[in-house]
Amino acid sequence: MNEIETPGDGVGRVVLLTTSHRVAPGLLSWAAWQTLHAADEVVCADATHPQLPYLRDAGVAVKQASPSAEELVRACAGGRTVVVVATAEGDRPLTDGLARLAGSGRLPMPDLELLPGSYDLPGARLLDLVQVMDRIRGECPWSSQQTHKSLAKYGIEEAYELVEAIEDGDAHELREELGDVLLQVVFHARIAEEAAEDDERFSVDDVAAGIVEKLIHRHPHVFGEDTAATPEEVKEHWLRTKAVEKQRDSVTEGIPLGQPALALATKLASRVRTAGLTVPLPTGDGVGYELLAMAVRAEAEGADPEAALRAAARAYRDAVRAAEEVGA
Repeated sequence: MNEIETPGDGVGRVVLLTTSHRVAPGLLSWAAWQTLHAADEVVCADATHPQLPYLRDAGVAVKQASPSAEELVRACAGGRTVVVVATAEGDRPLTDGLARLAGSGRLPMPDLELLPGSYDLPGARLLDLVQVMDRIRGECPWSSQQTHKSLAKYGIEEAYELVEAIEDGDAHELREELGDVLLQVVFHARIAEEAAEDDERFSVDDVAAGIVEKLIHRHPHVFGEDTAATPEEVKEHWLRTKAVEKQRDSVTEGIPLGQPALALATKLASRVRTAGLTVPLPTGDGVGYELLAMAVRAEAEGADPEAALRAAARAYRDAVRAAEEVGA
């Protein structure tokens, strides 16, 4: 840096070039490359910055330096352009110093420009989650010992907490609970990377690739030539393609028996109705058979008995609390 220069007639320009670590190094915008090649000086405080090898390969000379705000302003004397390749931390001391210097009026300030050289794509923060999970799996004494089986209970708990957030209509809680559910997906995928058998080993990319393929295949009206104008037609497409994929011998296959009883009864009734089967309900003594009949009737009427009972139970809970307050 030219510390002894004083600003000339041209105040010059300082460009703070930011890049995303979630985008492959060297993939910069055209505006960024133009600015870098046209600059009078390019500096970067981080000698290990991932962009530096690519900049040098492109013929951009980069000086390792950590200029102060005043040094940077003086380096722009005579209308020069200085590009600062921002570090991962964002060079906050430098930007704060430039702001203070501009407010002091001590020196003519160059034009200050923030130039994003690369942008995060939608979903880019998922890469951060994968990296954080990878480190936790390797360094955390608790996380490093977990298995698919030991985590199973947390998957159930997080799913219920997600449902509760939806029912409460709390957007903040919904976002948090979705994150907790997503953590379970990434955690299990990370564990699967360590599986001893090849046929049991997979990564989070394999999980994502599988659901992408499934969604595309089951939405021919979106990605293919089929058409669907109503939700009912969409459901027909979904069930038809799913039947071809699974090639099941019974409509009951694939229904998890461990789910709540009302949800289980509803799912069975839905499969029976969709398949066009006529299945007499089993009869017997006790409230279980009565609840089964009510669940089947509710499903046929388009209601979700599990959600309906949960809503009624929540109302009952509120009534209990109200009675407790009166009795207190």
